[in-house]
Amino acid sequence: MLRTVNRVVLGLVGLVLLLVGGAVLAVGLGLDVPSWWPWVTKHDVLLSRSRRFHWHDQGWWWPVVIAALALVVLLALWWLLAQLRRARLAEILVDSGDGKGAVLRGRALESALAGEAEELDGVARAQVALTGRRSAPAARVALLLEPHAQPAVALGRLESESLAHARDSAGLSVLPAEVRLRAVKHRAHRVT
Repeated sequence: MLRTVNRVVLGLVGLVLLLVGGAVLAVGLGLDVPSWWPWVTKHDVLLSRSRRFHWHDQGWWWPVVIAALALVVLLALWWLLAQLRRARLAEILVDSGDGKGAVLRGRALESALAGEAEELDGVARAQVALTGRRSAPAARVALLLEPHAQPAVALGRLESESLAHARDSAGLSVLPAEVRLRAVKHRAHRVT
């Protein structure tokens, strides 16, 4: 949901800025602008003196302007904080069999899964992040493969061993995973 909102808001803001910037640039270059555009020459100002003092005598004007600007600032701060928030799971619900359930720390499962993945042949380093809901987690796994590793073999063993153990130990029926593979940077071997 957050990605969709981000894309829509960024697209609309970008489109508005592009249109306004293009129109201002056209006025600055002396090109024709649409008839509804309020500024038609280089010397026009954003707010004329009469427009600046039009609402000056109204008692409600400045509180409304300040409230609107404060709302814009609060929405921008909320959006910024939403971007910085990590989408990691703090805990996972585990069915304990007694009908009450238990809670497993997400970091503990991430650490165990990463440790087991690093023990696989050909894996130099593994990073795991759990995402999704507490009752239906998903894993994001980044594997750094050694030069001799075969990606298909490493991926198959990750699925059949590490992810299967994590799924069984947490009592989950499924644990979908997105796996990203990268190779360790190494120098080419010189053949003589």
